[in-house]
Formats: sequence, structure tokens, C-alpha cells
Amino acid sequence: MALCLFACFYELRAQELGDTASGNPKSLNDVVVFSSKFAEKFKRIAQTVDVIKSKPQLNFQANTADVLMNSGKLFVQKSQQGGGSPVIRGFEASRILLMVDGIRMNNAIYRAGHLQNIITVDNLLLDRIEVIYGPSSTLYGSDALGGVVSMTTKNPLLSTNGKTQVTGSTTLRYASAINENRGNIQFNIGGKKWASLTSVSYGSFGDLVQGKNRNAAYPDFGKKNFIVERVGNADFAKVNPNPDKQTASGYQQVDIAQKFLFQATDKIQHIINLQFSNTNDIPRYDRLSEKSGVLPVFAEWYYGPQIRNMAAYHFNATQQQGFFQDIKITASYQDIEESRISRRFQNNNKDYRWERVNIFGIVFDAKHYSKKNEWHIGAETYSNFVRSTAERVNIVSNAKSRITTRYADGPTSMATHAIYAQHTYKINDRFTLNDGLRLNLVQMNARFVDTVLTKFPFAKVKQSNKAVTGNIGIVYASNNNLRAAFVLSSGFRSPNVDDLSKVFDSRTGLVVVPNTTIRSEYTYNAEFSLNKYGKVFSYGASVFYTLFRNALVLDKFNFNSQDSIFYSGVKSAVYALQNKAAARVYGFSVNAAYNFAKGTSIDGVVTYTKGKFTDPLNGSIPLDHVPPIYGRFALKHIAAKWQAEFYSLFNGWKRLADYNPNGEDNLQYATADGMPSWITLNMRMAVKIQPKLNLQLAVENIADKNYRYFASGISAPGRNFSITCSANF
Repeated sequence: MALCLFACFYELRAQELGDTASGNPKSLNDVVVFSSKFAEKFKRIAQTVDVIKSKPQLNFQANTADVLMNSGKLFVQKSQQGGGSPVIRGFEASRILLMVDGIRMNNAIYRAGHLQNIITVDNLLLDRIEVIYGPSSTLYGSDALGGVVSMTTKNPLLSTNGKTQVTGSTTLRYASAINENRGNIQFNIGGKKWASLTSVSYGSFGDLVQGKNRNAAYPDFGKKNFIVERVGNADFAKVNPNPDKQTASGYQQVDIAQKFLFQATDKIQHIINLQFSNTNDIPRYDRLSEKSGVLPVFAEWYYGPQIRNMAAYHFNATQQQGFFQDIKITASYQDIEESRISRRFQNNNKDYRWERVNIFGIVFDAKHYSKKNEWHIGAETYSNFVRSTAERVNIVSNAKSRITTRYADGPTSMATHAIYAQHTYKINDRFTLNDGLRLNLVQMNARFVDTVLTKFPFAKVKQSNKAVTGNIGIVYASNNNLRAAFVLSSGFRSPNVDDLSKVFDSRTGLVVVPNTTIRSEYTYNAEFSLNKYGKVFSYGASVFYTLFRNALVLDKFNFNSQDSIFYSGVKSAVYALQNKAAARVYGFSVNAAYNFAKGTSIDGVVTYTKGKFTDPLNGSIPLDHVPPIYGRFALKHIAAKWQAEFYSLFNGWKRLADYNPNGEDNLQYATADGMPSWITLNMRMAVKIQPKLNLQLAVENIADKNYRYFASGISAPGRNFSITCSANF
């Protein structure tokens, strides 16, 4: 808190509270999106795209997952405080694509369950986020079954007066419910043709305190009544003096970015992009809250340091004289490290499993303009190399022994290659046709060196999957800012190393084993959207229906002719991923904004999704990952020297009958009736203290409501006071 107050003595720029593509711009001509990889006006794009570029919304949250969660546009699942798994139209984790600065974050070990990788992108460095709804594999390839979250970080700024300019900013933030202390400093050195941007962030997050105001029907829901302590060589479960404090859930994180820009001419640009993110150990709170009878299941369960290193080179050329007027080339290298460490209660054996992934990528995009036609031609290749190791250590004797690795323990690789074309035909001022086609090849080669422990009936897994995806859509944009669009699109996801070679306990008593016969998943989507922008009243809506074919679902399986095996000392039912389902996902999203007085407006967004899959044995079953109805409403006022917003976030009921029985819905972390509905009341205010001085104050969950997002294993923060200060120099 003291650090934030100290920062207020610096000067900073005023920032607006809201700005999205489906919000309230002046006209369709003002909205520019990059969902097609090149800048394009929203009225020319058939797919639904949301743009988040408000600096308070991007930068004044605990992490990037919270940015999406608090926008009200996306649902986000959390298994622990240090994480967040976005959901787009009932698709999550490896079934949506995460990108940063045009580079795929999804790698060979992205799982189909719940992910935490998005927090490795520093939201204090973000310039914009674009959410692309619906299958998007034509331009983005495998994994874009449900959509894309494309994050763009700030670029260095050139000098505005021809002389070298040194500028910078600092941001400090404190939040009470998670004892968050976070700081960022950025330096920009700009010359006439070159510039450098350096950003360093550090965050410390304490144990999350949940709300005390509980639903009368579930007076103890979410309470953490015990704490595990190690005394000598024994574990003890002690009473938690504050059951609303979710011990242990705190963590720390460091993010460093360095960018260099060289503007060779006004039409050619080179950028070197270096990013580093590292955490300390992140407690897996959901597992640490589990009990077997009256005793805890785990004494320790945490992710080891989550490290993301990225080095990239971007080449951008515009208004060239050749056949292609605009050209983009991105070459990238990523080095990803993950680990899982667990020890059962009153057990001295501590299990370590480490993963490291190296990814090399090259993406080429070029655009040709010819009167009413625009041709976008592209090619990309990514190569993943995975190393998986494991060991067990007795914490008393220090004796080491072998255990199963999470993935194949031999040389394991996965490569994706593709060529694609996207065509835009501007029929006239009102009608635009979008169509595209992509050819994909995904190759995977995993080797199992040590099969003594696993007793696998195979020593290697080798696959080569081909896919063809496409899209076609038409957009109508009138002169009075009415936009209507209809689009047909397809997506695919090729099985990755996680799908084909993973062995893990999804929950106590259930073990997932490899199934080498699985194949690619496909989605086929039809969508209609309507948007109307006006000075007083704006609205938008989209309706979609998605067929999900060859869907991989987790179901009972026989492994070496057995339906159960011993795993980590526990007899566990055997499950495996299988292409045995045909699913359908459908729903709608509506939004509106009304400016009823000068500087004062009200807006809201509501999203509903429903999903079911059918297989020959189980009949019709709810599809997992599908959230209940959710949304956001806000009342805003913007004045010359201050801005304020009173808003609510809400989720509907997720009833027991709507849970998937075998997937990733985590019924064990809900009530006996499912996940109750909830609504929070929140407010924030930004004050311009001086022409360059700004301070944001916020009170979230004012009523101290106790609630939990569907499928999450940790409760949301209770009443939370936050202060955020930023300063330019």
C-alpha cells in the first residue's frame, strides 16, 4: 500500500475505463481488428471479434486471466490462484488457441483439462487482446476449435522530434483479498530509426481470502478447515484459524521483456522480441483441499517454477511494389519448463515430474490487393521437442527411485506444417465476402524407453495427421453503422504429446493411460451476428451452432486387459481419451450500451452456451467445459478529471444434471447440487489528480459474497480493496 501511495507523486497519463470492438465506437469505420493478421475494419470481418484495449482493463488486474474474467466476455476456470483457463463457447485449454505477438503459445503438452499458461503473458505489458469466436483453423491451424485469444504486447516508440528521447512509466498495485503487491517499470529509448523498450514486473500474491457471505443452503462451502504442517518426520493436520483463508495459494512471479525496433524505411520494420516469465512454486490449491474421510489426501502438491522464454524476430513490410504489397515474417524460439511435485499425507515419498519443451517456429504472411479483391497467402511451421523426466525421493532417507514419467521418456517430437489462403471480395460498399482454405500436416513421434513400470504394450507412438479446413462468410455493413454477418467455418485439433503419451491421475482413484489409436477432432460452425453502433444506443448479438466430430472424451478403458491398475500406490480405475463422441454446442451472446446523459452510459453482455455429446454406450451426456450463463452489467460516468464505474459480474446455476460425469467439470469441488449461481457488486474510480497524474481505486465483491466459478477448485476473492498507481516520466 505504501509503495502505491508513493507512486502517486509521479506523473501519469489519464486512461479510459472501457474500449471494446463490440462496445460503442463512433462508427464501424473506426474499429480496426487484426484477427486476419493484417489490420482490417471490423465491418469487413465475418467472424465475431472482441477487442480489449482499455489500459485500466488490461493493466489494472492481477494477471492476464483476470483481465479476461473481469471483461465479462469470457468464462475463466481456476484450479489455483496462480492460473486461469479461458473458455470460448464451451471449448477450453488445448481446444482454443493462445497467441502472443502472432506466435502460438499452444505447444505439444497443452492438455485438454485446465491450463495456467496464460498468466505467463504480463498484462502490464499488453497493448491489446483480441478474442476471435468460433473455429478459426483456416488462419491459425490446429487447436483453434472454439476460437483464439490473441495477445499483443507494446512495441518500442520512435522519437517524435528526431532526437533521442528517453521516456518511461511505473505502475504499482495493491489488492487486499490476495495481499497483492505488484510493480512494473518500463523504459523506452527512441531515436529517429531505432527504439528500445524494456519492461520488468514483479508480483507477490498471498493466500487468497474468500468471501464470508455464504448461501444459507451451503454454510460451509469452500471453507479450508485444515492446514498440513510437517513436524519432525511426520505430517499433522491442524485447524486453520481462518477457514476463509485458502492456505496455501500464494505465489510470486517475475516478467521481463526487451524489444528492439529498427525502422529501416517508413515501409519496412524489424523487431527483436525477447520475453521471460518465471514463477516460484505455485500451490495446486484444489488438490491441497481434498480429503479422504477426515484426513487430507496430499501434504504437498505444487507446480514447480513455470518458466517461459521466448525470442522472436518480426519483419513487417507495407505498401511494397511487388505482387505482395504487405508482408509479415515471424521467426520464433520458445523454451518452456513445467514441473509437478506431490507427496501424499503421512507418506515420505515425494514425486517429481519435469517437462521441458523447445519450440521453433516460422510464419510467413503476405497480402495482395487487386481492386475489389484481397488475397492473403500464408505458410507456417512449428517444431516441438519434448523431454519428460521423473523421480521419487524419500524425504527422510533421501533414497531415490524410479517412477513413471508424465509423457514418453524417450526422444519425443511434434511438428505442424501448413499453407493457407484467405480471400476478401469487397462486392460493394455494403457487402463483403470472406472465404479461405488451409492444408495442414501434423506429425508426432514419441518413444517410450523404459516400459518396465508402465508395462506398455508398445514402445513408440507415431502419427501423421492431415486436415483440410475452410471458411466462408458474408458481411453486410450499412451507411448507418448496422453490421450483419453470416459465416460457416471449420476447425481441427490434432492429438498432441499430452493426448497420446500421458499417464496421470485425473483425480484420486482414476488414472488416465495412453490410447495410441486416437485421431484429430473437428468442429463445423454456423454463426449469425448483428451489430448496430450509434451515438446514443448500440447493440450486438451472435447466435452459433457447432458440430463437434471425432470428439475426444475421457471414458472407461481396458489397459493390458485390466479395467483398474495401481498408480502411486492407489488402486485406480483406468480411463483413456477416445474418439467416440459426436457433440453439438450452441448458444448466443448479446450486448448493448445506452448513453442516457452526457458522459454517462450503461452497458451489458450476456453469454449462454449449451453442449451435449452422444456415444453408443452412454447415450446423450452433457459436454464438459461448458459454463453456465454468465455476463456483466456496468454503469459508467466519464468526466474531464475523473471516471467511475459501478458494475456487476454474474454466473447462473450449473446444476448437477448438467455436469459431465467423467470429464473435467470437477464436480468434487462443487456442492451436492452443483455450482450455485452468484452475482457480485463492484465499483472503481480513476482520478486525474494533475494533467499527468492518475490514480485508480476499486472495491470488488462489495457484499463479500462467497462464490466459485464453475469447474474451479478455488473460491473467488471476498471483499477486495485495490489501489493502482501508474506514472510516466
